[in-house]
Amino acid sequence: MQRLLVITTLAATAFVLTGCPATMSSGTYTREQARQAQEVQMGRVESVREVMIEGTKSVVGPAAGAAVGGIAGSNIGGGKGSTVGAIVGAVAGGVAGAAIEEGVTRTKGLEITVKLDNGRMIAVTQAADEEFRPGDRVRVLTGGGVTRVTH
Repeated sequence: MQRLLVITTLAATAFVLTGCPATMSSGTYTREQARQAQEVQMGRVESVREVMIEGTKSVVGPAAGAAVGGIAGSNIGGGKGSTVGAIVGAVAGGVAGAAIEEGVTRTKGLEITVKLDNGRMIAVTQAADEEFRPGDRVRVLTGGGVTRVTH
């Protein structure tokens, strides 16, 4: 039974990690975005603010946590106690799994406010993978429902 718990825990961990979202980096594109035209506008950075980009909230974390918690809880007591332990363990594991998934996939980000050359002001939030300072000359690329700021 102990071996089954270890195997299940490893499988759940792998499940949670494969559920991680694609990066929100300015330099990372999805397969669908590749070879697609994007509108390019030039501008200057007005301000930069550090933000947190929340993590993934899918069914993977809670499901993996519930599976591990249910198996762990079923080892408590015998008969009806084992069943109750499995149920309580599954609920607690599901809650813990959701929290772990969200925490593991949370990333640091930047809210970059840009004054475009046409006078419009926009703000774009993206992963903090590039350094921006007020006054920097930047490109704003928009296409396919995604906007990113690059140097």
